Amino acid sequence: MDNEQAPLGIDPTKAHPSRRYNYWLGGKDNFAADRASAEMVASGFPTVRLAALENRRFLRRAVSYLAAERGIRQFLDIGTGLPSAGNVHEVAQAIDPGARIVYVDNDPIVLVHARALLTSAPEGATAYLEADLRDPDGIMTHPELHATLDLSRPVALMLVAIMHFLPDDEDPYGILARLLEPLPPGSHVVITHATGDHLTPEQYAEAVAANERSGVPFRLRSREEFTRFFTGLELLPPGITSIVEWRPDDAPEARSPVDKVSMYGGVAHIP
Repeated sequence: MDNEQAPLGIDPTKAHPSRRYNYWLGGKDNFAADRASAEMVASGFPTVRLAALENRRFLRRAVSYLAAERGIRQFLDIGTGLPSAGNVHEVAQAIDPGARIVYVDNDPIVLVHARALLTSAPEGATAYLEADLRDPDGIMTHPELHATLDLSRPVALMLVAIMHFLPDDEDPYGILARLLEPLPPGSHVVITHATGDHLTPEQYAEAVAANERSGVPFRLRSREEFTRFFTGLELLPPGITSIVEWRPDDAPEARSPVDKVSMYGGVAHIP
């Protein structure tokens, strides 16, 4: 896309995480500023595209597991990003066409493409909210959410590759608590998060510096910091691990190296 194609209300000179992610996944729904920011990140962490691809693979495995083995039929996917193959509703409704999904993103470009996110099986339902993770109460009280999901029944809250965009001063742990508070027992939460734990000190410094130059706030967190997101929840096997090692569907020798992906993942049950 070029500047002339930017929908009303979108500043194409400012990079956005969802459009950067689209670029790393090989999509075309991004602007020059997004590509420049993405390449800046890659200058400090050259395998970021691999991390993005593995993150999508993790999402598909997590949704399949929750739908097929945990009986989850409702999903709230915050930080959806631009539609690509294997969206939550496609995976969940392949297992049960009656699954219901609400997508949330704050990028107006995602809204433009939301039709692809709303192609529900007739037995189920999908909805899209243009809202911000930083306003958890606005998300959880949104009429469209309550028209689509029944919060008296278990819901899977999907926070895939989004919490690392919240710096400490925006209270990411408090935001998560406010998202979880309305969810009933039996619900689940899925989180992935970038980490510097697998990097050398030099690589870590380069990655942090590149993210700072990219123009998009970003916070690498340690295993201990990531684990804190699951306080009071029941982590499901295999617990907190690299996303490439979370219930993998390929042989060990075929998996991407943990240090080249540098992302933790976890799935937990709300008791």
